[in-house]
Amino acid sequence: MGTERTSARSVVFAPLDPHSRAETVVRRLTDAITFGLLTDAEQLPSEADLAAQFGVSRVTVREALVALRQQNLVETRRGRGGGSFVRAPAVRDEVNTRLTELSLPTVRDTADHYAAIAGTAARLAAQRADAADILRIEEVDADTSGPLHRMERAYHLEVAAVAQSARLAREEVRFATELGTLLWSPVLPGGDCAYDPHADHRAITAAIAAGDGDLARKLTEDHLERAVDRLVNLHLTLIEQ
Repeated sequence: MGTERTSARSVVFAPLDPHSRAETVVRRLTDAITFGLLTDAEQLPSEADLAAQFGVSRVTVREALVALRQQNLVETRRGRGGGSFVRAPAVRDEVNTRLTELSLPTVRDTADHYAAIAGTAARLAAQRADAADILRIEEVDADTSGPLHRMERAYHLEVAAVAQSARLAREEVRFATELGTLLWSPVLPGGDCAYDPHADHRAITAAIAAGDGDLARKLTEDHLERAVDRLVNLHLTLIEQ
């Protein structure tokens, strides 16, 4: 029996563990909003559809939406054309606030753990990707319609989806939510001509397409290390200010 392939977006709406409740729905949708998989002003599926996709009751979904509204991540509009709509947080404010609350050792430790997750996903993707998977990864990297930090996170989640490991994909979402807005922040010190994320992605994708898992992993870890160096510089700048 062949393994069912999943897109990055489908990871968000995968059925929950039967013991999960509204808190898990809140976390899953918060991850998706922060991650950029659900964009600002996008309409969410109906309560009935969300309940069916998550495998929970409509009451649970309704509780989750109330919590998201309280966090200003979702707004509900009444009447014709109404429903629940995403309210994406301002990236600059979020980055500055979150980063000043973290110590440099915490940033480094979290980044090391994230690199292990993303690197393993790239290695497995090299073993399991087919031509359609490679095309999908390339399309994510080529998308310039949104900000760079959303493209970065979407790229790594797509690689994790191609790795065909639901657990890895969930971990990718979790770490990208915890660190991704910071790691791929557009609010960074200038003058960094050596950092070219698209060139890094092309090299990683080429290694995946060639089936070279070790190289794909190393290139991913190097890519993340460069991003961490930029994040450390931003942290030091904010602390000085």
